Amino acid sequence: MAKKLILRVVKIGGNIIDDTRRLDAFLADLAALQGAKILVHGGGKLATRLAEKLGVPQTLIEGRRVTDAETLRIVTMVYGGLVNKQIVAKLYALGCPSIGVCGADGDLLRAHRRQHANIDYGWVGDIDAVNAPLLDRWLGQGLTPVVAPLSHDGAGQLLNTNADTIAQEIAQAMSPAFHVELIYSFEKSGVLLDVNDENSRIASLRPGQYQELKASGVITAGMIPKLDSAFSALKKGVRRVIIGQAEHLAQLVDGTAGTSIVW
Repeated sequence: MAKKLILRVVKIGGNIIDDTRRLDAFLADLAALQGAKILVHGGGKLATRLAEKLGVPQTLIEGRRVTDAETLRIVTMVYGGLVNKQIVAKLYALGCPSIGVCGADGDLLRAHRRQHANIDYGWVGDIDAVNAPLLDRWLGQGLTPVVAPLSHDGAGQLLNTNADTIAQEIAQAMSPAFHVELIYSFEKSGVLLDVNDENSRIASLRPGQYQELKASGVITAGMIPKLDSAFSALKKGVRRVIIGQAEHLAQLVDGTAGTSIVW
C-alpha cells in the first residue's frame, strides 16, 4: 500500500481577509508551504459594508449571519466573487497555481438548509457531502483549491455556510486518502487562558481540559464552536488539528506555535 501523503487544510478568517498587509503575508507563507494544501476562507467585513451601502439590514446570532435572499446575493458576490478571486490571483503571483471555487462548483459541497427549533437562519446550509474525488483530482494536477464559504442543495439553491465547518468537513472527507492536518489560522496566537494576554497560550489541549476551561468560563464565545469542530475532526480521522495566528503558519505546521488539539 502506498504511503499516505500529508494534506494541509488551512482556514483563514475575516480578520485576516480584512487586512491587506496581513493577508498578503499569510498568502506568501502559504505559497511557500510544500506539499498538498487546500485553503478555506471566510468572508470578513466586506459583505457587511456592502449590505450597509445597499440598505440591507444584517442580523448576527452568536456570530452566525442570518441570510435572507438579499443577503445571500451579497455574500455570493463578495465571498464567491471578489474575495475568492483576489486570493487566487495573489497566489498565482506568488507562484502557487490555484483554483477558486464555491460549494456549487463541481458539486463540491452539497448541503441542506439549516433547521433550528427557535431560530430561522434563512439561506444557511449545513453540509451533507463533500466531493473528495474532485478535490483529489485538483490536488493531483498541482492546484491549490481555494474554497469560498458557500454550498448548494442540489436543487438550485445556494447556501451561506460557515467556513470553519467547511474546513472541518473537507478535512474529514480527505482523511481516508491523506494524512490530513487541519489548521485554523486567525488573529490570536492560539487558545488563550486570558484572551487579552497573548503569552497565555495553551500549547496543547485535551478533551478533559477543554471541558474544565469551558465550564469555568475561560474558553467562551467564538472559540467554542472552533474547538468543538477540532475535537470532532480528530474523532473522524483527521490526523492533527492546530489553532493559531495566521502570521505564524510555518511555525503552526512544525509545531512550535499555536495550540495543538490532542485526542
